[in-house]
Amino acid sequence: MRSACDEIWSFVGSKEKYTSPEKKAEGCGECWTSTALDADTKLMISFRLGDRSLATASDFMHDVAERIANRIQLTTDGHHVYLEAVESAFGLEIDSAMVNKVCRSNPEGQTRYSPAKCIGCTTQTISASPDPKHVSTSYVERANLSMRMSMRRSTRLTNAFSKKLENHAAMVALYFMYYNFGRVHQTLHVTPAMEAGIADHVWSIEEIIGLLG
Repeated sequence: MRSACDEIWSFVGSKEKYTSPEKKAEGCGECWTSTALDADTKLMISFRLGDRSLATASDFMHDVAERIANRIQLTTDGHHVYLEAVESAFGLEIDSAMVNKVCRSNPEGQTRYSPAKCIGCTTQTISASPDPKHVSTSYVERANLSMRMSMRRSTRLTNAFSKKLENHAAMVALYFMYYNFGRVHQTLHVTPAMEAGIADHVWSIEEIIGLLG
């Protein structure tokens, strides 16, 4: 099983620099969604909302480990907290690697709304023997793009951002439920859940909403 992890940025209530300590305590400010994807079935294994701290990464990785029965190869981005978080969650029972991107700032005048441009990347073996051919975060990054383009509250320039953390968490959970069970993947021609063998049909919106009853 080949899995990869990444994070996607969004904000709740207000952007970080405009958020008071009081509002920060209520969950406002920047909010990162950590995601773990199975590269073969495109199933979103786990996600976790929070900051980019070791505590959030550890909580996220332990949840990923609890949802997987077999040994996996895991690729993370270069966020350093993953080094300790992955070891804490999996111990030696994992083949892991890290992709470190080399980025260059955009030309002056284009930095406010555009992320830095990636001009290359390096890979690093972290534990055991990951297959170099499958050390990649491309699939999970593409899944995160789908998330960003499917929910207006996740786009970079929007007035439809979440006003409360609880609402944001509910929307993200609903999206991933639909992504796994109700959305037919263009390459697979079935849903990720069907490809993974945990569903036998495409779930309707009515079925997904029915789980709330």
